[in-house]
Amino acid sequence: MSAIPAVARVAYLWNPDNSATAEILEDLRKATPLFQMALTSLPARTEVDFDRVFAQMSADRPDAVLTTSDPIHLAHMPAVIDFFLKNHIAGLFQIREHVVAGGLMSYGVSIHELFQKGALYTDKILRGTKPEDLPIAQPVTFEFVINLKTARAIGLEIPTTVIACADEVIE
Repeated sequence: MSAIPAVARVAYLWNPDNSATAEILEDLRKATPLFQMALTSLPARTEVDFDRVFAQMSADRPDAVLTTSDPIHLAHMPAVIDFFLKNHIAGLFQIREHVVAGGLMSYGVSIHELFQKGALYTDKILRGTKPEDLPIAQPVTFEFVINLKTARAIGLEIPTTVIACADEVIE
């Protein structure tokens, strides 16, 4: 991983009740050995699970944790970001808002673009277009955001080649 060259132990915070996050886990199980990385599963379904997950991360000390945008996890993201900062763990997110809130980096769809497209579709439907007549739209804009302030706080130096690839750098 170019952004964190020394990463060897990756953890994945996911919700077993969410099939999309379960699919990502399976992909990670296949991919991490190819990069000589170990993967730790951090399942969290409920609020109670987060205390267990935090204890597990404290014991296992992953180099980086991949997070999801699962609705249950989104509700706990401030606590997750705070835990990562206090424990000097690189947190990787799917939306830029978590990086703005103190996470290390994110790569994912532009939420702004999704809302714009949603508003356009709503307008067309309200003007009489049948939903089935609208084309299926997929996100086209993906954002790579890095928080250098967080990188410094957790003792991580992001290579300049990675910073140059970012769409947004938070100082």
